[in-house]
Amino acid sequence: MDPTVEVEDREGGIRVLTLVNPARKNALDDRLLAQLDAALSPPPDVPVRVFLVRGAGGTFCSGYDLTNLGPPAADGRLPDDPLMAFLSRLERHPVPSVALVQGAAFGAGFDLACSCDFRVGTPETVFCMPAARLGLVYSVDGMSRAARLVGLARARSLFLTARKLDGATALSWGLLDECPAAQDAEARALELCRTLASHAPLAVAGMKEVFGLVGRPALSEQERAHARALRAAAFGSEDAREGRAAFLEKRPPRFQGR
Repeated sequence: MDPTVEVEDREGGIRVLTLVNPARKNALDDRLLAQLDAALSPPPDVPVRVFLVRGAGGTFCSGYDLTNLGPPAADGRLPDDPLMAFLSRLERHPVPSVALVQGAAFGAGFDLACSCDFRVGTPETVFCMPAARLGLVYSVDGMSRAARLVGLARARSLFLTARKLDGATALSWGLLDECPAAQDAEARALELCRTLASHAPLAVAGMKEVFGLVGRPALSEQERAHARALRAAAFGSEDAREGRAAFLEKRPPRFQGR
């Protein structure tokens, strides 16, 4: 079946967004991002109080489709700019969001979970940020999201070692808010959604915005521009091409530092 985002509006204002891309373990591409983005703007007659984001088939999201990645465009756009724009919108959306993280949450899937306000996983949940193995410099906003959740030292470990983090450890680090048994995870996530949906929308939206202000990294525009230049250089590097090829060919990469 073609990759899609299934949208289901449930009683009480719960809008369930399910990633369905079985051939690529729910990897995101620009088409899925467009569908997710559209789902954040329900029609006026559909009152949405909370988003539940999940993946079909026992996997949350395996990352960003590597066939979408390559060197920067001639106009300076980076390959993952659409992804980062969507994640920023989700994070700052006035409606709260819950990620039901079952199975793998790798790369963009890791960041998608971090962009939600709450994360419910299971002991079988696996988080991984493999940017270093792919020869890439991840976005400032994505690294900041992770650091706000787990702290700078642990975020550095996750990004620079590309280690895998199981559900129990993710809970103890603060990456997960809840980690029930697999058979209870969906019920717990929906219970949290119902709690959020029952509260005053303006109060929830207002406090979400304030938390966004107090948690925002204090980077200057010059510092952000420098970070973007580092990212552009990495996307266009030989190591990035080798990292993608090695991943797709299921072999160890041979990085040259150029």
